[in-house]
Amino acid sequence: MAQHDYINKKPTNKKQQKTKPAKQLPVFAIIAALVLIGGFAYGLWYIKTNADPEQVEQAKHPTQVVEQPKAKPKPRPPEFIEQIKNHEIQVEVKEIESKGPYQMQCGSFKTYAQAEEMKAKIAFAGLISEIRQTEGSNGVWYRVRLGPFDTKRQAESDKNKLRRVGIFGCAIWGWT
Repeated sequence: MAQHDYINKKPTNKKQQKTKPAKQLPVFAIIAALVLIGGFAYGLWYIKTNADPEQVEQAKHPTQVVEQPKAKPKPRPPEFIEQIKNHEIQVEVKEIESKGPYQMQCGSFKTYAQAEEMKAKIAFAGLISEIRQTEGSNGVWYRVRLGPFDTKRQAESDKNKLRRVGIFGCAIWGWT
């Protein structure tokens, strides 16, 4: 391959470069397309205006008569289906005994201000909570609790409401 000297190359003048002439529209192709479209439109008009009215009527209303098959009688369902429909079932329903009232604890804090903040978040979720102070070996704790709930299902429902507003970590226990 030959080496090119791009450094010493003299710039070419754009005016000196040859320009290609603009392409002309294909006049013959345009005329042929217009003739074809015009011929097609004339053909449709000719068919529409010179159609035989009798042939049009026959095409709209065929003269053939089609016999419809006779309807078969529906088969009668077996006897056991009727017996199943009329059968009464007796089931014993046992009441599930509740294990007692439930409570939900959503936090245990060293300071009362933190417990009040959690109580306010719970209040914005539309639930009522209380703060209980307990003393243990590690000092005083402030617990934020909800309840009592008659069933665990009610407690779980409120726990899900709290999760939707971003309060996680609530635990459900028996009422003490």
